[in-house]
Amino acid sequence: MTAAAIGKTLRALWGSSHPGPTLVVTALAGALGVAVGLDAGRLALLVLAVFAGQLSVGISNDALDAPRDRAVGRRDKPLARGDATVRQAWAAASLALAVAMGLSALLGWRMLAAHALMLGGAWAYNAGLKATAASLVPFLVSFGVFPSLAPLSAADPAFAEWWAWIGGAALGAAFHLTNVLPDLDDDARTGVRGLPHRIDARVSALLACVAVVGGAVAVLLGPVDGNVAEVPAAAWVFFAAVLAVVVVTLVLAVARPTARVLHRLIMLAALVLAVQLVASGAALAA
Repeated sequence: MTAAAIGKTLRALWGSSHPGPTLVVTALAGALGVAVGLDAGRLALLVLAVFAGQLSVGISNDALDAPRDRAVGRRDKPLARGDATVRQAWAAASLALAVAMGLSALLGWRMLAAHALMLGGAWAYNAGLKATAASLVPFLVSFGVFPSLAPLSAADPAFAEWWAWIGGAALGAAFHLTNVLPDLDDDARTGVRGLPHRIDARVSALLACVAVVGGAVAVLLGPVDGNVAEVPAAAWVFFAAVLAVVVVTLVLAVARPTARVLHRLIMLAALVLAVQLVASGAALAA
């Protein structure tokens, strides 16, 4: 294989990894690691482990979807274009998964177990749950456990507080309920009918808004045990920002905008919620 061919394959595999979500989740893990005070070595291991895990999730998803992507003419998908083979994609996804588990093991068995649960949920979604009414469940599980990865990577490991689990699960719900909206027609043609496909697109958007607001409330009040008077001013700013984006989304949902617009707005609200979660990092560990 020539250097040019290797480069083309690597570019295709990177494109198949869903680079945007992969980098966002990795950056969020790193930010949570900084927030809980991980030393440089443990922080590096956490970031690399999460990055490898997300590579495995994204590439395996495109490897499984390659036949459907070809059927609907997805020219934006490297595997559907033939830039890399499905066999190469499976080899890369398997290697990335092994690296993720190996790095997680260096941080302790609790981190290994939590990361395995998170990735197990994601791979289960890719492998078939995405086409069932239970398609939301893997996102609730995987993103619910996600905030615990950072505190479990510490020298004195601990799971995240209950409110962080709710905030993470809310992120997962919002992501799933809206991420598929731009592709509903293509999915319908290839037999994919997850929960968002079984309900109206606007209902999916509304449920995502409810999830984001619920997560924002949990992250706002959880660290102070529900004592509103003790909520820091910065936390109120993040909460207000989430509400503002949600209100705009709800107004547009009634006006029937494109699914892509709803997706971008709710992802913006979810991003603000993620920053709110990071800002509460000092209180994250149980």
